[in-house]
Amino acid sequence: MQLNKSLPFITKLVNDLVEEEVIVETGFAPSTGGRRPLMYSLKPETLYIVAVSMDQFITRIALMDTNNEVVGDVARIVLTLSNNDDALMTLYGELDKFVQNLKVDKKKIIGVGIGMPGFIDIKQGINHSFLQTPSTYGKESITQFISEKLDIPVFIDNDSSVIALAELRFGAGINRKNVMVINVSWGVGLGMILSGNLYRGANGFAGEFSHIPLFTNNKLCSCGKSGCLETETSLSVLIEKFKEALAQGRVSKLSAVPDGNIEEASALIVKCAIEGDRLAVELLSEIGYKIGRGVAILIHLLNPELIILSGRGTQAGQIWQAPIQQALNEHCIPKLSQNTLIKVSKLGFDASLIGAAALVMENYDHIYSS
Repeated sequence: MQLNKSLPFITKLVNDLVEEEVIVETGFAPSTGGRRPLMYSLKPETLYIVAVSMDQFITRIALMDTNNEVVGDVARIVLTLSNNDDALMTLYGELDKFVQNLKVDKKKIIGVGIGMPGFIDIKQGINHSFLQTPSTYGKESITQFISEKLDIPVFIDNDSSVIALAELRFGAGINRKNVMVINVSWGVGLGMILSGNLYRGANGFAGEFSHIPLFTNNKLCSCGKSGCLETETSLSVLIEKFKEALAQGRVSKLSAVPDGNIEEASALIVKCAIEGDRLAVELLSEIGYKIGRGVAILIHLLNPELIILSGRGTQAGQIWQAPIQQALNEHCIPKLSQNTLIKVSKLGFDASLIGAAALVMENYDHIYSS
């Protein structure tokens, strides 16, 4: 971070943090005219964050330092969120076990950041879509319940917003003002960076890209409606279509898709596509084209300078770009789309963990002042 210590409060806060050896001076920032601001960074060996990445089936937990480096092993837990009354208690139990087994002094953990699917109220610490109502356990919010149990500050946000935060702070969104971050996973989420800041909307529910009604396919979506973008574009759909193609006699390097493990199934199909398997490439391209139709709407509405493909699905890499660009060529007004870049995230599947850690750092001043 860079600071121009022009306010007494900022000066005192920075001096206190330096004195406590929480941050260190790293030199001056490049000149933009006038006095050059001092640069500071957190000492990675001093503070740690527990970063949690959740989707509807798998939860990953990692200890990270303030340089976004994972310390030790990443815990992977099978945790289904839908129709699971025990999800919150299971999550707390796994977090407690993870923290208890750490070789790091618990006092050095400044917070737990959790990215999870669903309609998230970050101010109240509530997920309106998943996890049993915390009031069942005598608490008003997920964050209050877990924080008091662990005795560590806890922050939650939507998984796609967390991924967008990672891209904004550490990925392709650095120094960009207007960026759309597409989270390709079991749904197709959206994190929006507008005027250089993460945009969450009036109630925190902005970015429900998956549920734009683009198709008349009579397929029921997880939201209860039909024809949503998600019904034709998620990795779950990729697995379904791959199985159907094999049943119809299509040939592939992958002769069968494993049942009961969608994570393994999607990874195998993507691996085949990277290796040039015709069927896998074809299906990914079809999905990419349909995502591109949704992206065309975003460009018409918001005129972003950059579209970033991030999250689990970026394991397919550059395979996505050509079909998305083709959709933009067909469905976008050229004047609007010609200056919009499309990039595949270099953070990839780690974006959700990095973003969860960044979520804690975004609230660091609140932690410190309390």
